[in-house]
Amino acid sequence: MPTFTDDYGVRIHYQSWRVPDATAVVQLAHGIGEHIGRYGRLIEALNAAGYSVWADDHRGHGQTGFEQHGGDLTRMGRPGPGGMRAAIAALGRFTEVIRDGEGSGIPLVILGHSWGSFMTQHLVNRHPENYDAMVLTGTAWLQLGHTNIGDLNKRFARPGGTAMEWLSRDPAVAEAFEADPYTTDRKLQQLFGWPQSFSLMTRPSKRIPDELPVLIMVGSDDPVAGEPSATRLLHDYERRSGLVDIELIVYDGARHEVFNETNQDEVRGDLIRWLDERFAVD
Repeated sequence: MPTFTDDYGVRIHYQSWRVPDATAVVQLAHGIGEHIGRYGRLIEALNAAGYSVWADDHRGHGQTGFEQHGGDLTRMGRPGPGGMRAAIAALGRFTEVIRDGEGSGIPLVILGHSWGSFMTQHLVNRHPENYDAMVLTGTAWLQLGHTNIGDLNKRFARPGGTAMEWLSRDPAVAEAFEADPYTTDRKLQQLFGWPQSFSLMTRPSKRIPDELPVLIMVGSDDPVAGEPSATRLLHDYERRSGLVDIELIVYDGARHEVFNETNQDEVRGDLIRWLDERFAVD
């Protein structure tokens, strides 16, 4: 697995799945406690539709975390020196790695899920010129009271179940997550602490070009935030950033991981349709 080194000396592991004459490149940013190995079906679908994909294991996660913590799986998810600021900076550095590898002439779409979507909001606020489109899934309006910091599984717990039913209506998703040695069910605030978790709070920047395409995809039963928070985020992008090409798709009954939901074929199809409408050449 190739790596690059961030400003704190942490080696960030990443992979690329490139296709000839790609329509665009998708930079995939995973969520808290997981890794890029959980996105195989999405990557395959994007490749089949003509999109190259690059994805990294964020600081403390996946192969990056395994090396960072000397193989101690009990420490998975912990970000190490620099905390949240360093994690966001490393994700931005990965954008530069992708640009170096693909060249400047091909469109770059950043797709962030959950924590990855929170970091993506920060990156696009700071450096909107680096991206040609943004996709946010399992996301939230990053203001106090609009993201659930309590028991995410409370509404979905069942006898004999796991602590992760909130991810998807498909019970196999929760079971696979808990069986995976490279995942952790620790929450953001447990891994980063409250001050750094609160540092994620932000609003859409007025510096974002109004023509930047943005797609938001959430489940109506997502306990992290869901439709009300996503709708506020949509309106903030429209009012503060003046975005004119922004779409919100809410999947009825879906939970947090829309790409691992029972209607995942529909979700992937909607994403590819949206990308094709903006980047595919007739």
